[in-house]
Amino acid sequence: MIARFTLSLLAAASLHATPPNVVLIVSDDQGWPDLGCIGSKPVQTPNLDKLAERGVRGTSFYVTWPACTPSRGSLLTGRYPQRNGLYDMVRNDMVNYGHRYKPEEYAVSPEMTLGLDPREITIGDMLRKAGYVNGVVGKWDMGQAKRYLPLQRGFDFFYGHGNNGIDYYTHERYGTPSLFRGNQRTEEDKGKYATEVFRREALYFVNEHAGRNPFFLYLPFNAPHGASTLAEDNGGQKPGVQAPEEYKARFRDIVKDEKLAGYYGAVTCMDDAIGAVMDAVEKAGQTQNTIWIFMSDNGGSGNGGNAPLKGSKSTMWEGGLRVPFIFVWPGRAPAGKVTDEFLTALEIVPTLLAATGAPAPEGVVMDGFDMLPVLRGEMKSPRGEMFWQRRGDKAARIGQWKWLESAKGRGLYDLSTDLGESEDLSKEKPEVLEMMREKFAAWRKIMDEAEPRGPFRDY
Repeated sequence: MIARFTLSLLAAASLHATPPNVVLIVSDDQGWPDLGCIGSKPVQTPNLDKLAERGVRGTSFYVTWPACTPSRGSLLTGRYPQRNGLYDMVRNDMVNYGHRYKPEEYAVSPEMTLGLDPREITIGDMLRKAGYVNGVVGKWDMGQAKRYLPLQRGFDFFYGHGNNGIDYYTHERYGTPSLFRGNQRTEEDKGKYATEVFRREALYFVNEHAGRNPFFLYLPFNAPHGASTLAEDNGGQKPGVQAPEEYKARFRDIVKDEKLAGYYGAVTCMDDAIGAVMDAVEKAGQTQNTIWIFMSDNGGSGNGGNAPLKGSKSTMWEGGLRVPFIFVWPGRAPAGKVTDEFLTALEIVPTLLAATGAPAPEGVVMDGFDMLPVLRGEMKSPRGEMFWQRRGDKAARIGQWKWLESAKGRGLYDLSTDLGESEDLSKEKPEVLEMMREKFAAWRKIMDEAEPRGPFRDY
């Protein structure tokens, strides 16, 4: 297991006279096959397809958790959720039963009192020390109390929501106004489609800083997550994924399903926003000096399915953990390449540190590595294993083998011949099954012995 990210890796990385800008784009609940360039669905993503043509697209890229909050915490810290302490959702689950929180009640609810441990160092903190100007536009989802918000976590600009999800038009989460500008809640854009608002703010940030300062834009869209709206506020039905009529209309006759048309429409609207940011970077003359990373925060929520992968968001099957991934760095990463190397979101922070020359924080154990040599084809991925736990659900991948024990299924699978996890080999390969369980137990012991971090651990 790759348990430590050493400074020697960074020492070998070349420093650049002009540090590269970084645009890290994260979609929400977008499935592994949901890119136009893959060709298995009618989804239209011409701008993401263009990024894939300019860089490397990964087909075996994993997140650290099958749903929102812990996945994002790992992405920005480079640490397993069990190590950074944010290993479950920060969510008010009473909304599952139609409960509407009053302001005073919401103020002391989990969504307002829990978040990423303040001792954790984010990639924003790391790049700021290297002279970067950092912005967040979109879904933060790592705490809404002031101490958890982006301006206190290494970022200079924030426009978005701090919780799991919102209604795309009211910007409320089950009736609670949820957009922030900086540290203050705002309803200035109420009624405007969220993706369009995030597009505007991302363009503002890029236009302010491109060519003047090295910048890091973290652009986590809420699309194509379902709207966080009470059924009573939508005529008695949950609205699903919301999209402007002009985008839904593109798919209505193709898929013959209104909810699926909304999902595809939301993805394409997001893709248009990404294209606008690409154009702004090009207009500023920064295309050759900008790193682009695109991924989803977890597997698809089931809209149109995740075939050939089994399962979806919230499961330990491949469909919950394996996500689309694109990496672009003109001149330093190959163009038009597809790699099936075993990689994860834990590699993002170490890779960005190596690429930018930013120093790694002293005394912080990271769980990934610089994947640039792998993306270039200079070496095989040193990632030999990966582990996941969501409450009682457990999973591991070691080489070609995938093991899981969960409420929604269990088994041992050979991913090299059975990507869809259809043939359980537990009885045929008992020695492999035992090895997987032992490796998982060893990983769990390391996580348990790590310095205790909140908000869930008893410390």
